[in-house]
Amino acid sequence: MPRQESDRVAAFLARWLETGADSAHIAEAVAAACREIDSALTPIIGSRGVAALFKRSLHLTGRGHSWVAAVHERAGPGLDIVTLKSILSAQSGADAAAGGALFLETFNTLLADLIGPSLTERLLRSVWATM
Repeated sequence: MPRQESDRVAAFLARWLETGADSAHIAEAVAAACREIDSALTPIIGSRGVAALFKRSLHLTGRGHSWVAAVHERAGPGLDIVTLKSILSAQSGADAAAGGALFLETFNTLLADLIGPSLTERLLRSVWATM
């Protein structure tokens, strides 16, 4: 993920923690970002393409946060935001923020590796702008 987007995601989730947000609020913020990503990318790479990136991102994030691996294992077909939100909500606020940020960063990096950083930035600009 380009540094600016990575910093934005980390700062967004840090603000939630500073204001005392619990993991449920953080999980909802990550889920909202996923819904926006899905809306931005589905017309271009299709729902199966978005789901494939989602699942790969979960798999890679699960290496550093074992509880994220449970999302990967339990995720149904397609983009399973419900399972992601449920498991994020079950973590501490700090763990939910760290895992959520790493997941979003990983997703962005995978997309940038496929289509290039410039196009990724243009496609997801609205997502990161709201964070």
